[in-house]
Amino acid sequence: MAKPGLLALVGTAAAALSLVAPAAVASTSARYGIQDGAYLSAGPQLEARLATLDELGAKLVRYMVNWRQIAPRKPLHAANPGDPAYDWRSTDRVLGALHAHRIDVLATLYRTPAWASRARRPRDVPASRSSLAAFAVALARRYPWVRRWEIWNEPNLNAFLIPVSPRLYVQRLLNPTYVALHALNPANRVAGGATSPRGTSTGLSPVAFMRGMRAARPRLDVYSHHPYPITRGESPFGFARGVCRFCRGVLTLANLPRLVREVKRDFGPKRIWLTEYGYQTNPPDPFGVSLRLQAEYLAEAALRVETSPLVDMLVQFMVQDEPQLNGWQSGLITAGGVAKPSFNSFRLPIVAARRRGRWTTIWGQVRPGSGAAHYQLQRRDTDRWRAVGPLALTNARGSYTRIVRAAKGTRFRIVWLPANVTSRAIVIH
Repeated sequence: MAKPGLLALVGTAAAALSLVAPAAVASTSARYGIQDGAYLSAGPQLEARLATLDELGAKLVRYMVNWRQIAPRKPLHAANPGDPAYDWRSTDRVLGALHAHRIDVLATLYRTPAWASRARRPRDVPASRSSLAAFAVALARRYPWVRRWEIWNEPNLNAFLIPVSPRLYVQRLLNPTYVALHALNPANRVAGGATSPRGTSTGLSPVAFMRGMRAARPRLDVYSHHPYPITRGESPFGFARGVCRFCRGVLTLANLPRLVREVKRDFGPKRIWLTEYGYQTNPPDPFGVSLRLQAEYLAEAALRVETSPLVDMLVQFMVQDEPQLNGWQSGLITAGGVAKPSFNSFRLPIVAARRRGRWTTIWGQVRPGSGAAHYQLQRRDTDRWRAVGPLALTNARGSYTRIVRAAKGTRFRIVWLPANVTSRAIVIH
């Protein structure tokens, strides 16, 4: 997503918590991953950075497959990964390392080679309906463990696709690639859309783009979207004062139920992947949220996904902040390598999900490792943290729900055992 000045993501914790969903009903299939091409680039640091992903419990990576970089020359046999025109070296190192760490991959195909379009620009719609599809087959044959695919990145903006045409997107990119990947392996899951949360003066809103896709009769298993916040005071569960003055055709996490309705209207009961999302922080970005709010919102975003029908994925953008201020500062780690509070909130998200009288429902996850995990819920008394009940076990997906009696102002956290790592503390409001 481009970085507009309107991404002034300043809000209040009270506004966020007052709009939390009524109950934490866990999804049976939601996945939580990360995207950060610079952080996960091939090089001597890759193995150490994958160890950081293991520490975070990130079991999915959205990997941007640069078609233009891999195929600088036109291949004679485009569906054959052994064609000498292909340069797989960087992709081999990264995808091979992710596979060795048992981290699943969502492969996003984008950027047109010069030979594949008349204007020779990376944003151009390919001239042929078969060129991207053939490349996708070559990619799938080289990395047969990849089962999740996404076609292009934010094609509703001319920063990523020229012309911005849902008809051409469907006819030359999405449908041929969907057919080719399913013919190769019916287990492949193909996402279409990958839309930005709003339009621009040279692009379309996601709602308008979806309408155009529907008219072109798209083939897709999943609809993907980037529900970034775009207004001041916007939390994962709502807008400040309950109104978004800029939300004509806009689809963010704060109005996620509308995204679900739009997908059903245009494509039927398709699953939904949220493949890019994050909050920039201040410091260093003057328009970002505080470090504390970023950690809070990250956990609430996970709960938002858990409580939303059809939504199966949420991808955090990014792991480490970009050093230049006009870049992105939505990472879990600063540009200087210091972990933000959101680092811990990603691996151990915890939220006060619902309050009725003196009773509060606490929802959270333990993401590192696999299967059920032991944890201890703790309450802060005057001078120290005290255990609430015996040791407990998450479900097989690492999630838990606890109902506790607590007055307003009471603080809770969990300790993940046996690593003895604590979550952030939450305050009952």
